[in-house]
Amino acid sequence: MRSLARTLDRGLWRDIALVCLAVGVIGVSYGAIAVTSGFPWWFPVLMGSLVLAASSEFLFVGIVAAGGSPIAALLAALLVNARHLPFGLAVPDVLGRGWRGLLGTHLMNDETVVFAIAQDGLPRKRAAYWACGLGILACWPAGASLGALLGSVVSDTDALGLDAMFPAVIMALIVPAMKDPKLRRTALAGVALALATTSFLPPGLPVLVALAALPLFTPAAAAPTEGAAR
Repeated sequence: MRSLARTLDRGLWRDIALVCLAVGVIGVSYGAIAVTSGFPWWFPVLMGSLVLAASSEFLFVGIVAAGGSPIAALLAALLVNARHLPFGLAVPDVLGRGWRGLLGTHLMNDETVVFAIAQDGLPRKRAAYWACGLGILACWPAGASLGALLGSVVSDTDALGLDAMFPAVIMALIVPAMKDPKLRRTALAGVALALATTSFLPPGLPVLVALAALPLFTPAAAAPTEGAAR
């Protein structure tokens, strides 16, 4: 933890803390929905610790609660988590080896990968990845546990609007970067692809489809130095 504290600046710590807090709030919604759908209180907590993938967990609970078979729910959840394959290709040097690699793979999700690839230099990439991943590992099951308790006393958890916090925090974090025209164009194209496929794809897959907009983002090449020009 000391090395993480030395590597990351205060602003990045703040951003990571906000995302982890938002994940915890979504965990409250997840735990409450799971319990009100008929699952025992310990199920969302256990799933939150072992799976650590919000969209696939929501999908699994939703399919089983609607009368679908657990096998079908499992296959759908695995399909949603297929987006982790390109994630792994994006951060192979961040995960480490041995037990660190296993734990690092378990912590892999949208947030940890985004924070990692946004940093300059391998030390900062690793620090951001592990700080965010460990924070989510703590906040997601904790939120699910609180939600499980809440679900036993609140019948309509949707009325709380807990699911709105996470996209609101993410939006606040990415808005400053939208000043770049190329990045803004790429983001809008990704949003369009995600919205166009949301109506017929399971939750989580539209995000994977949105990656098709990445070729639109081609950072400008660095200008040659004076010596190189000569």
